[in-house]
Amino acid sequence: MTALDELVNLLDLEAIEVNLFRGVSPDENRQRVFGGQVAGQALVAATRTVEPGRFVHSLHAYFLRPGDPTVPILYEVDRIRDGKSFTTRRVVAIQHGKAIFNLQASFHVVEPGPDYQPPMPLNVPPAESLPDFKTLMAPYKDKMGEWYDRPRPIDLRHVDADPFHRQGKVSYSQKAWLRADGTLPDDPTLHACIVTYASDMTLLDTTVLPFGMSWETPGMQMASLDHAMWFHRPFRADDWLLYDQHPISTGGARGLAGGAIYTADGHLAVSVVQEGLVRVGNP
Repeated sequence: MTALDELVNLLDLEAIEVNLFRGVSPDENRQRVFGGQVAGQALVAATRTVEPGRFVHSLHAYFLRPGDPTVPILYEVDRIRDGKSFTTRRVVAIQHGKAIFNLQASFHVVEPGPDYQPPMPLNVPPAESLPDFKTLMAPYKDKMGEWYDRPRPIDLRHVDADPFHRQGKVSYSQKAWLRADGTLPDDPTLHACIVTYASDMTLLDTTVLPFGMSWETPGMQMASLDHAMWFHRPFRADDWLLYDQHPISTGGARGLAGGAIYTADGHLAVSVVQEGLVRVGNP
């Protein structure tokens, strides 16, 4: 089974009662559940209660407590509204009797209308010309330990230098190509959930680039606080997508970053904004 197959299985929640679903975490050595996993699973839970023909157009989420990777996560769906064109759902993720995550998502029928978007960044090297994760990070293999060899369902290729190389160098943006590492079924909901999972992988790191810092700066503590996404145009998560990211504000031990996800042919597919804890203490 490939890493992507495992991710698809991870997102295939077990229905245990009406409006109640159960998800598990991968068998990995993590201190807490990866935020993108919880967001992706919560979106799956919400979608399972929405009538066919309506697709997610926005989601807003809060990370309330660290998730425990050793026990299942329960997802409770509240069917807030079913309108003629829009459907609204609220999902609470629960572990040990407490809420660890809260998501509200809105779904919309496909409708025609005026179409505008900002252009895709120019002069970005194609994904195929950039090294994959293992090739890029090979010089740091010993430093990274088992994290280096871990299977990765998302093929992420940094347009800029690797995160270790950027340490000490001031920057105000970062770009990365990403795609599911394999072929996915023709299910737009699954593609949206995969991109929701992947959108949490690099965005918060952007908030410390103006200081020449990274997630591996000694004493750095980073964690997602809230996450918002807007889905604009159709895309496939198993095709290359450009994730253009920039810091918006960093201060008060919090950082806010924005991202635009484009298809390879230049269509703006998704907009993302994330705020997170950015605390620099003693190493």
